[in-house]
Amino acid sequence: MLTLMGSLFAELARHASANARREVETYVREIPELGSLDVNSRARAETLEYSVWFRRRTVELAPENGMLTDDDLGYIASMGESRAGSGMSRESRQQVLRVHTALMLREINEATDAQRGGNVDELMRIMSWFAPQGERGIGAYRQGFVTVMRRRLPYVEQVTLLARSLLAEDPTAEELALVAGMELAEYYDVTVIRVPDLPVGDRALESEIEVLVKTHQMPLTWNPERGGGAGELIALVPRAAETPWPPAVSGLLRDLAQVLGRPCAVGTAGAPLSGLAGGLDRARRISGAAPLRPASAWLRPHTMADVFVELAVADVPFVDDWLHRVARRLEPGPDLLVTLDAYYRHDMNRGPTAEALHVHPRTLDYRLRRVRELTDLDPGSTHGVRVLSAVVTRSLSGSWR
Repeated sequence: MLTLMGSLFAELARHASANARREVETYVREIPELGSLDVNSRARAETLEYSVWFRRRTVELAPENGMLTDDDLGYIASMGESRAGSGMSRESRQQVLRVHTALMLREINEATDAQRGGNVDELMRIMSWFAPQGERGIGAYRQGFVTVMRRRLPYVEQVTLLARSLLAEDPTAEELALVAGMELAEYYDVTVIRVPDLPVGDRALESEIEVLVKTHQMPLTWNPERGGGAGELIALVPRAAETPWPPAVSGLLRDLAQVLGRPCAVGTAGAPLSGLAGGLDRARRISGAAPLRPASAWLRPHTMADVFVELAVADVPFVDDWLHRVARRLEPGPDLLVTLDAYYRHDMNRGPTAEALHVHPRTLDYRLRRVRELTDLDPGSTHGVRVLSAVVTRSLSGSWR
């Protein structure tokens, strides 16, 4: 077949062993995790044998555009399993695939140059073969890698890796979804639950979080040391319909309310699969601006529409300082911030507000008059709503601690 097809394939066949050795040496030199091939003769022999085999199989199949067989793909997958079994990281695995592909293309170019340009038809044949069959080979290799990861990694770690990969917009997220047995959605609501004043090393809470992961089977990651003594739970909730928030978010919040014994702030932002890093940034900002409330009081996560004023204020220090001074005027009380919070959450309706506060409507009226006396702002006026609602939210968010 090589004689019939011409010199390019014969040239590749002649240098298969030498090119394979160069590939192994490149792994040792460029990929730290494979530096052990210099001292592990068995692993080096296995890697070299595979490299020689793939080059020879390429020369056998490419002339007639033959496809890699199931046995071929099985062998390739076994190499992925072997690498995963040795503890190779996903990052190093990606480097291996990049180095292998780059060297194969380099070898084709060298063989073409050796034949002074070679036969254009042969070059087109091998390039036409290499792209689709290389993709099938990489898929098999990754599948082998995934098989071992699924077997070795606890489910919670699989889900955490997937969530962090999606949020980093890492192209290996699709593969990690296979590991965790999840289908990727085209759109997600990135929901950040901020948990302040978190005790260090709260193993009971972390165990409850693990239960949530297993129950809801969505990409979740728990970061107990977000900063400032706060932790955060990040959930990627697939959006199934054009609704303000998917029911799954409410279900997650309801379940989380049962395990958290402290006030939290919840923010959510929608984003496409390709833009989850930006969605996380927005959701974190929204969560940071949202008021801290007992988990049992959560009705829904806050969105940008709920806290857009506070988000803007947070970036303008002199405005934020002014609002903080207004908040200090309310300190003589009694319970004026709590009263205003309930007043605005009930759309300034006196009856429902008094009922929520467990006070008589006349007591509510007294407190609202007291706000006017202390701030010179009528809580029910347009100007009062604009200023005092921002004061309440900024204060309850914990931003002025």
